[in-house]
Amino acid sequence: MIFKPLNVDDWSRQPYFEHYFHNVRCTFSMTANLDISGLHAEVKNKSIKLYPALIYMITTMVNRHREFRICLNAEGQLGYWESLSPSFTIFHDDDKTFSTIWTAWSKDFGEFYQGYLDDVEKFGSRKGLIAKPNEPPATFPISSIPWVHFTGFNLNIYTDGSYLQPIFTMGKYDKQGEKMLLPLSVQLHHAVCDGYHAGMLFKEMQLMADNCRNWVPND
Repeated sequence: MIFKPLNVDDWSRQPYFEHYFHNVRCTFSMTANLDISGLHAEVKNKSIKLYPALIYMITTMVNRHREFRICLNAEGQLGYWESLSPSFTIFHDDDKTFSTIWTAWSKDFGEFYQGYLDDVEKFGSRKGLIAKPNEPPATFPISSIPWVHFTGFNLNIYTDGSYLQPIFTMGKYDKQGEKMLLPLSVQLHHAVCDGYHAGMLFKEMQLMADNCRNWVPND
């Protein structure tokens, strides 16, 4: 968990950061459907849970691009984490509440998947907002609304607007024609990301879903 400071004066994005953080502080959301037909079939065939596979895909993309790991540390210094781990929601069906659990990141899907299973088994029945304690600062949020195949989703966060990392929300996947489509929304801070970065994120995530046999274990 290494935080690397940014030299703003040598940063090509410096004027955009100054404008969208100090002058017109704003975030934006984008929602798109991911075709998870192949991934859904692959994990089902191998008795692997889909939710952690999607979390792994999202986290892989976040860790692939520095723009999604830029933040202010506890001292207010601008920089980026060398890598981020996902903090995701789980639902309690008995009282209709949710809790958050974080799982340490690993590039190896099998290792990450086992970590997910272990965390859910240990902390999944705990109630309250935070089920797994001691969440490190190098995490980012992922949540799920599996009851609705939404076409748009927006978070209205009433803070000072200094949270720079992405926030992901996935919806209900449905079969539409020959495709299994999953709506995925991401909220980004315009100080560190533009529409290009959001488009790149979805494009690369679709490629990862299409090529799931390259990273989903064979056994």
